[in-house]
Amino acid sequence: MNKLLFGTAGIPLGTPGSSTIDGIRYVKQIGLDALEIEFVRQVYLNPASAADVRLAAEETGVRLSAHAPYYLNLNASEPQKRRTSQAVLSRAGRIASLAGAENIVFHPGYYMNGNPEKVFGVVLGYLSEIEEEFLREGFSIKLSPETTGKLSQFGTLEETLSLCSRLKNARPCIDFAHLHAYSGKINTYSEFRQVIGTVSASLGKDSIQNLHLHVSGIHYGHRGELKHLTFEDSDFNYTELLRALIDSGAGGTVICESPNMEADTLILKKTYLELLTSE
Repeated sequence: MNKLLFGTAGIPLGTPGSSTIDGIRYVKQIGLDALEIEFVRQVYLNPASAADVRLAAEETGVRLSAHAPYYLNLNASEPQKRRTSQAVLSRAGRIASLAGAENIVFHPGYYMNGNPEKVFGVVLGYLSEIEEEFLREGFSIKLSPETTGKLSQFGTLEETLSLCSRLKNARPCIDFAHLHAYSGKINTYSEFRQVIGTVSASLGKDSIQNLHLHVSGIHYGHRGELKHLTFEDSDFNYTELLRALIDSGAGGTVICESPNMEADTLILKKTYLELLTSE
């Protein structure tokens, strides 16, 4: 049985202090296992501060990942904007690697009314260049394209898995709340098992032993995701997701993006442990 680790998307709300290091120590204090560094608007660490973050994570045993800025668009209509997005993602990955993050999560971009197959080729080209740079420079961090919750955004489950299968050092970020919002479905035990099975079939059985997952409540409409919600305020069936992960023998990291982040992350971990003991 592989183990799932649970963490917050960013510095927990109750953290005494405002730094990433404060967040790492607080995560450990309240009994959680992981933290995703959120470079939402900018890459706010530098090489020196990233080294301090790495040390804090090593001292506490907290697993780190990072999320690149949200404004990236590798399929922007202007080539210069594509190159700017590529450079931002590349820098985010380098700094995240210096901080000890295992992977850098990102949204690749938008269709911009383009043909999905052509958009796939454009996105793959830019990511392949970043990956080659990382390999030349000795950065082992994995690229983690995230499944989208919006119909206008590149990143269906199939596109995300196909990207990862064509890159040399990638791990998908499977956002189950996004999958639910995108489809209006994928909220039952059997549907969750089907998604996990699709990942395994696409990337190999070993891929589900170290998954990177996002989970939260979600508000959505006919065009997909609108905003994240707490579990209490949403219809997301997190208990059946955890049951499906356990029954699939899945391991890895579950990052909770709830507005009430540490409270809902603790609910996830508590439910997971209860399900394990009831097996």
